[in-house]
Parts: sequence; structure tokens; C-alpha cells
Amino acid sequence: MKQTYNVPVRLSDDLLRRLIYISEAEGRTPNNQFLLLLRNSIQYFERTKGKISPAELAKIDVTPYLPDADEISEKQPKEQED
Repeated sequence: MKQTYNVPVRLSDDLLRRLIYISEAEGRTPNNQFLLLLRNSIQYFERTKGKISPAELAKIDVTPYLPDADEISEKQPKEQED
């Protein structure tokens, strides 16, 4: 299974309501609608500007967008000590 990430996105009230409206009209969850819009945007970018090479993608450091290790450990249940 592919690794998935949670990326917080800040939306205005109006934009959130429009996303929910379109999601419901299309029979999708807001998350799935957002992913569809994002994929369509990437396809448009690559169609107009050229494909993004796997080598270029591999150079991108995603760690600034990941939760801190402290946040991850806080969210995970603590193991009980014997």
C-alpha cells in the first residue's frame, strides 16, 4: 500500500462550503473531491509544461510537511510498562 499523508489545508468559509457543495453534487467526500481536483491540476500542469520526471520528484524533501516526531509519538498510544 502506498504511503499516505495528512496535509492541513487552510480554506476560507466560502471555499469550504463550495467544496462541500460540489462534493455532495458529485457523490464524493470532500477529501476525494479535493484529491480529484489536485490530480486534474497536476495533469493540466504536465500537459502544458511537460511531465515531471521521477528523478525531479525524488529530489523533493517532504520532511518539512510531515508532523514532527514529537507530534507522532504523542498521537500514538503509549505502551504499558510491566
